Amino acid sequence: MNCNICNAPAQEVFRAKILGKYEAPYFQCTQCGFLRAPEPFWLEESYSSAITALDIGMLKRNLELREVVTAMLRAYFDASGKFVDYGGGYGMLVRLLRDRGMDFYRQDIYAENLFAKNFDLSDAGTEKFELLTAFEVFEHLEHPVAEIEKMLQLSDNILFSTELQPIPDPRPDTWWYILPEIGQHISFFSKGSLEALAKQMGLHLSSNGKNLHLLSRRKIGMPLLFKALSYHQIVRIFNAVMPSRKSLLPQDFDFLKKKLNSSGL
Repeated sequence: MNCNICNAPAQEVFRAKILGKYEAPYFQCTQCGFLRAPEPFWLEESYSSAITALDIGMLKRNLELREVVTAMLRAYFDASGKFVDYGGGYGMLVRLLRDRGMDFYRQDIYAENLFAKNFDLSDAGTEKFELLTAFEVFEHLEHPVAEIEKMLQLSDNILFSTELQPIPDPRPDTWWYILPEIGQHISFFSKGSLEALAKQMGLHLSSNGKNLHLLSRRKIGMPLLFKALSYHQIVRIFNAVMPSRKSLLPQDFDFLKKKLNSSGL
């Protein structure tokens, strides 16, 4: 078994019971530390519900990410551009960011768009975005390199969240993030595996060393600022003193009303 990030040898480090019934091995790369469950045959079953019952932190996470993304766009990107939330779930974050004046669209092959209808990827009118966000997505990827290549077709900048492995070695009984009960988390990154991924793909990596990261074709300056802006306690202050953008809520309402009257939603 070889690592599907750096192709170095990987060795089995533990087994876990997936969905309460399938025993599966987990392999860790001996070089970059990437940890994965190979050949996850249970995925179709685990995605019978796109959002699991254990994801009770979704509302809190999206409210915090609204602040983080707003600050990151102001600090590093063209806030007047178009953006896509990859694996955007029910569209909650897209709606929150559009309410902040950010022209966001949603992509997700599993979840129904409940909060940002008619603001999906196909509605954006562009094939290239200023920034792609992918929050709590990377741990779901069976083939990370191939999936990131798809993301890079949409944007040169990928802002994403995934929990980095704790030290010492992570195991289901010591690290909650593995979540074999739901079977959707199959890829787990170390800082070394993210660095190997960036190097292999010719990208620059920025990270807060914990759970928020950026892969970009260009080097992002001020690494201490990036780290600071990954924490919602700090970004609230940052956003409060920065000029705000006009909300897209009234504009979106008029657009959807006209669409409803003309052809239905």
